[in-house]
Amino acid sequence: MTDPFVHLTPGDLPWRDSYKLLIGAVVPRPIALVSTVSADGVRNLAAFSFFNGVCPKPLVVAFAPMWRGSDGGKKDTLRNVEETGQFVVNVVSEQIVEQVNRTNPEYPPEVDEFLVSGLTPLDSECIRPPRVAESPVQMECSLLQVVTLGAEIGAGSLVLGRVERMHVRDDVYRDGKIDPDALLAVGRMAGDVYARTRDRFSLRRPTVADQPWPPHNAQGGPG
Repeated sequence: MTDPFVHLTPGDLPWRDSYKLLIGAVVPRPIALVSTVSADGVRNLAAFSFFNGVCPKPLVVAFAPMWRGSDGGKKDTLRNVEETGQFVVNVVSEQIVEQVNRTNPEYPPEVDEFLVSGLTPLDSECIRPPRVAESPVQMECSLLQVVTLGAEIGAGSLVLGRVERMHVRDDVYRDGKIDPDALLAVGRMAGDVYARTRDRFSLRRPTVADQPWPPHNAQGGPG
C-alpha cells in the first residue's frame, strides 16, 4: 500500500518551516489582544494567536509570545509582563479585527499601540495595564508563571496568568454564559487568513453508557 503521508521531523527543519506547519495545522486559533504597561509607564498592545484557556479554578489563561523575528530579543509584551506581573487579555471580535491587525508590526518599545490602532484604553479595576474598551470580553490578569522555551529566534515563552477580574459586555452575557452570536470572535488561520465563528454545529457529548462496551476487535472477540 502506498503511504499517504508526508513524514516530517520538526527538529530537522528551519524554524520558519516548522512554524508554517504549526500555524497551518493548529486552526483556528483564538486571539488574545494583550495590553501591558512597561515599568516606565509606556502602554503596549499586541495580538497573540498562541492563546487559550487553561483552568477554571483558579481561572487561568495562557499565551505564548515568540522571540522577535528581527533580532531574537524579547517582545515588549513579555518584557512588560516580567517587569510588572500584570496584563489584560482582550478578546478580538469581528468589529475590531482590522484595528487589532495594526498592532502586528514590531514597533519600537516607546510606541503606544493604542494610538497606532485607534483602540480606546479603559482603566482596569485590579491592575495597572488598561483594558481595550471596544473588546467584548476583557480579563485582568496577574502573572503566575513564565515558562521559557528556548532563547533564540523561533523559540518563545508560555505566559500563565490568573484572571483577577473579568468584564463582559452586557449584550454578550446571557444567563451566566457567553453568547457566541453577540461575541462574534475571530480566529487565526495561517498567513493573512482569519476565521469567523459564525459557522457552528452541535454534537451531543456521549456518555459511557451510549458506547458499545467492551470494545471488540475485527475478529469479534474482546479488544
